[in-house]
Amino acid sequence: MIAGNIAEFAAALPDGGRLGGLDVGTKTIGLATCDASWSFASPARTLSKAKFAVDLAALQLWAAQERLAGLVIGLPLNMDGTDSSRTQSVRAFARNLALLGLPLLLWDERWSTAAVERAMIAEDLSRARRAERVDRLAAAYILQGAIDALARHTSEPHWSMS
Repeated sequence: MIAGNIAEFAAALPDGGRLGGLDVGTKTIGLATCDASWSFASPARTLSKAKFAVDLAALQLWAAQERLAGLVIGLPLNMDGTDSSRTQSVRAFARNLALLGLPLLLWDERWSTAAVERAMIAEDLSRARRAERVDRLAAAYILQGAIDALARHTSEPHWSMS
């Protein structure tokens, strides 16, 4: 199931649970996880992309080891919010990833890599160190944005005036 918004995704996760974040690139997939209370995201590792069956098996193993209840996948929209060829590629990846049977959420990642790059430059990391870490840090940035939205959604009052 691919959720169209945060409310659908939250409804698919009625008992909460740990979530995984993915930054899907052309050559790598950055991975991140968060705690079961959706407080903070942490970078995990970076997978080198291979054929989809190999990627699926690696992600299935990772999701099982981490006991993930759902996945947040970064969606690389154009700056004006429209789709690009990369966006379509990530949407297709997500449709195929639905084979895992986990709820999936596509999350706007327009500023994730730039924000992570700026933070690493501020930390004075070398270009090589930045390249080594950027994908998993971007996955954590994407996941943190989604869990912040989930926390706001689940803390909103659900009452009516009737």
